[in-house]
Amino acid sequence: MAQSACLLSRIVASSVTATIRAGKIIRDVMTHGGLNIVEKSKNDLQTEADRCAQRCIIASLNHQFPNITIIGEEESSNCEVPSDWVVTEADQEVLKLKLPAHLEDIDPKDVCIWVDPLDGTAEYVQGLVEHVTVLVGVAIGHRAIGGVIHQPYYKNAESKILGRTLWGINGVGFGGFTPITPPEGKRIIAATRSHSSSNVEAAINALQPDEVLRVGGAGYKVILLMEGKAHAYVYASKGCKRWDTCAPEAILHAVGGILTDFYGKHYSYHSETTYSNEKGILATAPGQIHQWYLSNIPHEVKQTLEQRCI
Repeated sequence: MAQSACLLSRIVASSVTATIRAGKIIRDVMTHGGLNIVEKSKNDLQTEADRCAQRCIIASLNHQFPNITIIGEEESSNCEVPSDWVVTEADQEVLKLKLPAHLEDIDPKDVCIWVDPLDGTAEYVQGLVEHVTVLVGVAIGHRAIGGVIHQPYYKNAESKILGRTLWGINGVGFGGFTPITPPEGKRIIAATRSHSSSNVEAAINALQPDEVLRVGGAGYKVILLMEGKAHAYVYASKGCKRWDTCAPEAILHAVGGILTDFYGKHYSYHSETTYSNEKGILATAPGQIHQWYLSNIPHEVKQTLEQRCI
């Protein structure tokens, strides 16, 4: 790896290659059929793929960045990590990026990496694998700055090769995809397919959508925004966690979109923060007026979120 590159570039570049390896592990587990499903809580599943993918990513990043805090969705494991799961290569395109001065010399103590090794587990178990993503978000201080989203089951139309990796650094650049503006004259909302509630539906209905796309995973919903397939992602619940949104937020902001809570505030991704996104998720595609969506979310919906935070 190019050690001359700055720390942030090296972390994101290494995360790209680590998520690709994790994506292969996820496909291998599905192929072999040993999902070993565990229900962590109601409607919250964990599989062998979640556990193995996290071990791969965290072992790879810990090997290269031992002084940086890494928080993963799944509980840590003392199991030995196979040597071929520890990735040390880095994406060369990311390493070549020119960063602004305030990102060139950052203190490792200010960095927190948030890992969701398999976003969309419910869909993975049900065979809806196109919803599955691997997420690695990089926060500096309180803000999500860099992100990687890997889609293990994305099929390249030309090469037929499985897997695609999207990355972005807010204020610097992005890669792996081409942003597309969503269609004018209609409003398409990306929403949860497996974690709905009356409050979630009230928020969606208040925006009078022409179409609602009910899909799994925060990563996949944000991809829909960036590729012009939806105008907003609306989730009036506290079920989403920091590892779900850190990477998508960073990449969405890198292309001109916005992700906040239902009050327009950015979540903190500092290592000391709480994990739950208690005040909902509102993300809008580039070119959308984020404030319009915030203003049209009913006060009662926001109040319900507040009550659940107490």
